[in-house]
Amino acid sequence: MLEAILGSIDEAIHAVNSEGITIFYNSVAAKHDGMVIEEVLGKHVLDVFPSLNKQTSTLLKVIEIGKPIYQQAQTYKNTNGQFIDTVNTTLPIIVGDRIVGAVEIAKDLTKIKELSQKLLELQEKVNSQKAKPTSILGAKYNWDDIISVNEKMTKVKELGRKAAKSSSPVMVYGETGTGKELLVQAIHNSSSRKKGPFIAQNCSSLPESLLESILFGTKKGSFTGAVDRAGLFELAHGGTLFLDEIHTMPLEFQSKLLRVLEDGVIRRVGGIESYMVDVRVIVAMNEHPLVCLEKKILRSDLYYRLNVFFIELPPLRERKEDIVILAHHFIQKYNYQFSKLIIKINPQVIAQLKILEWPGNIRELEHTIEYAMNMIEEEDEIKLHHLPTNMNRQKEVEKKSVKPFKLIIEQTEKNLIIEALSVSKGNVQKASLILGLPRQTLQYKIKKYHVNTDF
Repeated sequence: MLEAILGSIDEAIHAVNSEGITIFYNSVAAKHDGMVIEEVLGKHVLDVFPSLNKQTSTLLKVIEIGKPIYQQAQTYKNTNGQFIDTVNTTLPIIVGDRIVGAVEIAKDLTKIKELSQKLLELQEKVNSQKAKPTSILGAKYNWDDIISVNEKMTKVKELGRKAAKSSSPVMVYGETGTGKELLVQAIHNSSSRKKGPFIAQNCSSLPESLLESILFGTKKGSFTGAVDRAGLFELAHGGTLFLDEIHTMPLEFQSKLLRVLEDGVIRRVGGIESYMVDVRVIVAMNEHPLVCLEKKILRSDLYYRLNVFFIELPPLRERKEDIVILAHHFIQKYNYQFSKLIIKINPQVIAQLKILEWPGNIRELEHTIEYAMNMIEEEDEIKLHHLPTNMNRQKEVEKKSVKPFKLIIEQTEKNLIIEALSVSKGNVQKASLILGLPRQTLQYKIKKYHVNTDF
């Protein structure tokens, strides 16, 4: 009955015993793998799928570690030479306190990949050229993509959800790499404008003339080579326009932006027609707005107009409890991209990650994990030597500047014994009374620390 139930489930199921021998393999799994059930039953998983090994097989890895692996992408070749792409959830089978095997539920992505490839090929033939990137006028991140257990970040998400219910401007402040655009996209995707376009523009280092044409558009003939082109405000109509590093805008242009925010009317460069636009503006800064006001690089009237919802993202050094869960998230991401099966982070690596200040914040952490994933070959664990060399050098500095606890205790004990013996003029009995130690214990420590008793 159990076999009949498992066989009727519309998911690929593959179970092995503790030795890696297949004990159950349903027809859906066989169809996915391009196999016949009898070819797999009773055989070792590596014999049937020779492109896998102990490090890349999720079934064998779960038997080894005794812990489940969820939503792990896997690419392998079956005995017929076909490449199979799946996403697996693999669980240990435990009887009492003993692991007796593992079971895997897999979703087949092979057909989806094949169809996607065929679609690209057809598009290429139609266009008679290589496929071009697809233009996107939307946001892809949601609240679930903001991974954190930090109390400050919980409040950030709560405020962001409130902002999503409004159409008022939002000002986001956070250091570089803290995830400002991710937050902004989540606000857009949970707002009433989620079906409208989401357009992001970094304002850094753009001259006023270029900014004006980018944001407001151009009219044909307004200057040499000018054509009729809609600006970002027009393109974002009905949606959200995200302006990053707004404090880098020239002050004169900030007044033009303020006017648009006040009346919702834009005019293309060189044109005489005005357009009413319905755009929600969200801005971000990597320098605190009050500092920018003090430096006079941000107009106070623009600040007061934009600062309806003010959201401050904490740097990673203030949310170090998130480092481990973020690291595991990036491991899962790059496992899929690099077709690897990394499941652990060495405790020494975790300790090292937690002592760093992370000036580049989450972006820097992600790049660190990406580097480590590229360095790993046959192992399933990120270790210290997989980290970028500058981090290992920092660890050496830490070793030199902070002595191990045991060494400090021993050095303190030795100094106290020397001081007591000096007071007692080398009399061990008197020194033991001064220290409050049994004579035998003191003699043992004198010998251990090679302390001279001739005073």
